[in-house]
Amino acid sequence: MTSILRQMINVNKTTRISSMTYKQFLSTKADDPIQSHIGKLVKGNKIVVFMKGVPQAPRCGFSNAVVDILNIHKAKFEAHDVLIDESLRNGIKEYSNWPTIPQVFIDGEFIGGCDIMLELHRSGELDKILEKNTQEKPAA
Repeated sequence: MTSILRQMINVNKTTRISSMTYKQFLSTKADDPIQSHIGKLVKGNKIVVFMKGVPQAPRCGFSNAVVDILNIHKAKFEAHDVLIDESLRNGIKEYSNWPTIPQVFIDGEFIGGCDIMLELHRSGELDKILEKNTQEKPAA
């Protein structure tokens, strides 16, 4: 089950604000150009970070910490600066249903922000996630 689905289920259980199915939820995102663009970025790259600033010059401590963690693990990643595009900044929060930046996606799945990345790094789980999700997939 994807992180987005888990979050949507939790939101619906606690607030009962929507009877929308997961398929309907995804199709509404596909109809929105920024959501479609974000989906392509997330699905088209092994590791994607939506951050404030760029890896060479992060513009917040949390974004800097995420970059440092990924660099420690020698992970190659694509980064997108949400400060230069307000629609991207708001769109990624909607896409992941997560209110803060930075946001990390690995192999198309939302992992979390700085706090979660730090915990995964400290526990050793990040090594496992990166190893599992960044290996080359065999050709079909």
